[in-house]
Amino acid sequence: MEPPQETLELLLARADDHQPFLPSGLEPESIQGAPRPDRLPRRVEVPLLDRPDADPNALPEQRWGVIAPEGSEGDSLLQAIAPLVEHRARQQGAEVRVYRVHPHMEAAQAVDWRERVYRSESVPQEERPRYLLVLGGLEQVSLELQHVLAQGAFVGRLHFATPEGTPDLASHAAYVEKVLAHERSSGEAEAPEVLLYTATDGSRATVRGHQLLMEPCRKVVESRWLPRQLARKLQVLPDEGSEPEALLHAAGAVRSGVLLSVSHGLGAPREGWASAEQQRARQGALCLTPRLELTADKVRAPPFLSGGVWFCVACFGAATPRKSAFHAWLSMLARQQLFPGRPEAVLESLPRPGEPPFLAALPQALLANPNGPLAFLGHSDLAWNFGFANPNDLTESRASRILSALEVVAKGSRVGVALDALMRSFRDVNDSLMSAYQERQDAAEEGRPDPTDPKRVGYLWMLRNDLRGYLLLGDPAVRLPLRRAAR
Repeated sequence: MEPPQETLELLLARADDHQPFLPSGLEPESIQGAPRPDRLPRRVEVPLLDRPDADPNALPEQRWGVIAPEGSEGDSLLQAIAPLVEHRARQQGAEVRVYRVHPHMEAAQAVDWRERVYRSESVPQEERPRYLLVLGGLEQVSLELQHVLAQGAFVGRLHFATPEGTPDLASHAAYVEKVLAHERSSGEAEAPEVLLYTATDGSRATVRGHQLLMEPCRKVVESRWLPRQLARKLQVLPDEGSEPEALLHAAGAVRSGVLLSVSHGLGAPREGWASAEQQRARQGALCLTPRLELTADKVRAPPFLSGGVWFCVACFGAATPRKSAFHAWLSMLARQQLFPGRPEAVLESLPRPGEPPFLAALPQALLANPNGPLAFLGHSDLAWNFGFANPNDLTESRASRILSALEVVAKGSRVGVALDALMRSFRDVNDSLMSAYQERQDAAEEGRPDPTDPKRVGYLWMLRNDLRGYLLLGDPAVRLPLRRAAR
């Protein structure tokens, strides 16, 4: 296998022919001059930890709450998960705090709500829930609010929609029943099975993902997790003689396990989506081979990672936003016309004007499946190779960013703590990026040459946006049903 090259690789393929949007990647020079991220008020990226001295897994100390949209639809969603609310109230020995929010919050509004309502001085710190379950689609409770709250809280989202886009209350109830059944069981094993899967489409992006993420993860699981009994078994796919459907077969047999996958997510076909319904049904589904897809229809009923947690690395694997964090940069490349491959074409996969953002159908089907996983960690935007690469050298692996989140889950912690482990990497990178912008500004004001390396600043910008795009779907308080995990 050829050594990795320092290029920008995108995990997005067209839904009609499974061809990558950027088959040759992008040259490193394309990232120079990327626009500075908007500065949010009150340094939202710096968490204000609630009760940092307390056990992060202890619900009586950290508390669990719900965020629901205002109106009758929010009332219906709360009713659908009422058994889970009652269960969490018993676990924490206190009533569950419920917040009702307006739709369409932009980032600044989300920060204001967090400071004014969630962090209200009228609520004692020990009663403020750090675990927050968001109910509703992205048009009801904004993605921006979820991103803002994830910097200091353990946040997950639960929403199931019909093909027409209306709430599917039966699926909400099915998920709650699944969670309660696993939490009331005695657990099936003392350690999880680990499943590593890389799509075999032969593209540069998935080959890079295998080299920089999956191979380092495999070595760590073999050398550290198995001897320390953090994992009871490791399965790497595809293995020799695997059929194209190997992932379906393997995940169907795994119980209380952890799956990490790298693949292209499906984006718009060359002629565009025929309808918004078709886009909601297929976008973010996984391209496993040049001919095989993993779509929602294939995982609605059969066992697939029962009681487990899936970390999925693919474009739009969890959700499609209204506007991409990479929009301004890709538009700039389109104007410059200096790089091949029409990089701006990836923006064709965003919702059309007037259409709402949406959660991917694949994780919705999995979470509603009684024999499916308890939680899904995936991307809510474009997913690049930066999440697991060194920003100083894209040929060097930093798989530890993602592996740290998997290790938290494998040790029996709640999945919201795992997402926070990944968000720590985001906050570190964000601080480095903002420091670089400050150095530029100071030099400009003092009449000195710019001391920063434009390529490194660009790489930090990409890494910052890539990490920020990860989203937790499911209750952030769930954990693998292992015998040793304290209830």
